[in-house]
Amino acid sequence: MQLYHHPYSLDSQKVRLALEEQGIDYTSYHVNPITAKNMDSSFFKMNQSAKLPVFKNGSHIIFDTIEIIQYIERIAVVSSGTNNIILSSGEVVELMHKIQEWNPKFFTLAHIPEKYRLSVTKFIRRVVIARMAETPEMAAAYHRKLREAYETEDELKNKTVVKQSTEHLIRLLDEIELRLGETAYLAGEEFTMADAVFIPVLARLVVLNVADEYIGSRPNIGEYWILVQQRPSYKKVIGKYFKGWRKHKTLLKTWFFVHVRTLLRRY
Repeated sequence: MQLYHHPYSLDSQKVRLALEEQGIDYTSYHVNPITAKNMDSSFFKMNQSAKLPVFKNGSHIIFDTIEIIQYIERIAVVSSGTNNIILSSGEVVELMHKIQEWNPKFFTLAHIPEKYRLSVTKFIRRVVIARMAETPEMAAAYHRKLREAYETEDELKNKTVVKQSTEHLIRLLDEIELRLGETAYLAGEEFTMADAVFIPVLARLVVLNVADEYIGSRPNIGEYWILVQQRPSYKKVIGKYFKGWRKHKTLLKTWFFVHVRTLLRRY
């Protein structure tokens, strides 16, 4: 089994948490979306949406995050050979989809300093143009991604778009705050795949330096956040890259790559 992912990708974190919690072995392939590695022709041929993660098991390829997690659960059940592992309940699946409905794209971009955001988006557009020239048979698909990049920039200028994303996040956090007032985890006293889907949302808020506003103002979520950070899966999937000083190392490494490649005009 192969997973194409990256620590920057929120959905990649969700799937990797599920894999670690279920104890499933897999081959990891890092595809950095900020350095536009997801636009490389070898990956783009497999997945022309260029979105992460992509899960591959033999000839079976899955692109949808929730579908990947449910597939992982089925593998875990079969692999265990016992009745100790059960599939997610209807309540857990419903929670997973509710959390997944929040698209972090505009909220995230709105909280990145403009000079960094514009530098990265300009770099990505140039990479797409370069790949378009290298692989003319996929020029139409690359052109769609280029158009999407320009449309994203235009939408980001619309304050209503960012406001709607923020309001959606607040509603989600408020609902989960109430849930966590009654149980230790989202769907009860045991960790479930709903938690695997939610934890990366909190991690994203921390990386964007808005944790005080969105986590600190909600005491139940605050306690939950402390709790889940102790899990081995969190430490391996998220903490390894974004805990304390590691966050700066991870971000600076990528920024340096983009800056140097831009100076050298190597796309």
